[in-house]
Amino acid sequence: MKKDTIILGIETSCDETAVAVVRNGREILANVVSSQIESHKRFGGVVPEIASRHHVEQITYVLEEAFNQSNTTWEKIDGIAVTEGPGLVGALLVGVNAAKALAFAKQKPLVGVHHIAGHIYANRLEKEFEFPLLALIVSGGHTELVLMQEHGEYELIGETRDDAAGEAYDKVARMLNLPYPGGPQIDRLAELGQETITFPRAWLEQDSYDFSFSGLKSSVINTIHNAKQRGEELKKEDIAASFQASVIDVLTTKTVRAAKDFNVKQVIVAGGVAANKGLRNALETSFAELNIPLLIPPFKLCTDNAAMIAAAGTIAFEQGKRSELSLNARASLPLK
Repeated sequence: MKKDTIILGIETSCDETAVAVVRNGREILANVVSSQIESHKRFGGVVPEIASRHHVEQITYVLEEAFNQSNTTWEKIDGIAVTEGPGLVGALLVGVNAAKALAFAKQKPLVGVHHIAGHIYANRLEKEFEFPLLALIVSGGHTELVLMQEHGEYELIGETRDDAAGEAYDKVARMLNLPYPGGPQIDRLAELGQETITFPRAWLEQDSYDFSFSGLKSSVINTIHNAKQRGEELKKEDIAASFQASVIDVLTTKTVRAAKDFNVKQVIVAGGVAANKGLRNALETSFAELNIPLLIPPFKLCTDNAAMIAAAGTIAFEQGKRSELSLNARASLPLK
């Protein structure tokens, strides 16, 4: 009988200090997240120096709580998985240095994990993967389509050429004077509004799976400015609905086309924007019609957490991948 693999996960890539304990890459024993949203809200976005300071203050408390919740001991931990990048380098350094110190002190194997691989593997905490699969990653810093033929193998087939979807959401939210984080606010307003404005869709080249949201963002900003100059008042709900309709149209259409072209057995959605109700509904409808299984993690696993890092780290650990104690944080890191 195969021995259980228990991995401790650490995530500090942005503004969540998170530690989790996961068994066999599928079962969450503990998943503790300390959010900094209230600290950054007054600035309208994440301030890297403040984020790093909070991580330093919180990491030991979150680690202790994860052990308490999981009712486990260091003797049962097989390895430590930590986000090495991409992300805010100062924030990443806190998690990486904590993981290295623990690996050295407790004599445990260390595994560096790509943040986006973590988001992808958040789905495996709910259901086993079927290959080949297509992953749509949508977050504040990433909009990508990734093809996977096997565990731990990532082929980037589409990416944003400018703004990520989540970044566009936050910038439009600021234009509408909505509180941070802006994405959930836009999603909430969109449910109450109508698509009264036809904003552009950036389809790019005919066979491209890439994305572009910079032009859409500029179009929304110009529409708001022009209306103000004319003394017109546009309903925020309608702007939100019109903007979101454009984003969802492009994301859904390109994901559906890629799923057909590569004849995948499963489509998964990952990243913070995966919590967007409008996007979830559109994808669920489209893939139900195609009869292709769609996986979207529950809301609590869409945003940054350490269970997803432990889940991805389990695969790397079982494949024999290890990181040296010279492991460093990397703000930019290709997914491979």
